[in-house]
Amino acid sequence: MKQLETAEDIHQLVSEFYDKVLQDEVLAPFFARLDFAAHLPKMEQFWRFALLSEAGYTTNVTEKHMQMPLQKAHFDRWQALFNQTIDELFEGELAQQAKQRAAVIGWTINAKMNPEH
Repeated sequence: MKQLETAEDIHQLVSEFYDKVLQDEVLAPFFARLDFAAHLPKMEQFWRFALLSEAGYTTNVTEKHMQMPLQKAHFDRWQALFNQTIDELFEGELAQQAKQRAAVIGWTINAKMNPEH
């Protein structure tokens, strides 16, 4: 199993993860009208920022999701697919860090959107 450590690794992670998302009956409807040619580079840039400390990502992740009708089940499914993708492709410290950061991001956005849960 390969270590997660380069921009190319993050490209592979993001590409394979979103392939799963677009085929998932729970999550795919949220992405039906999204321009993936524009979205994927932004997601790669975010994960390069989060894991490789690469400068340049300035978008507020929470703000981008606030207008979507997401519930806890959606965040749980997103995290399950993300972790599955990581586990299929990578091992090591950054792979574990990616899963931890995804958990924090999902929890934070869900808590802001669904404060009663």
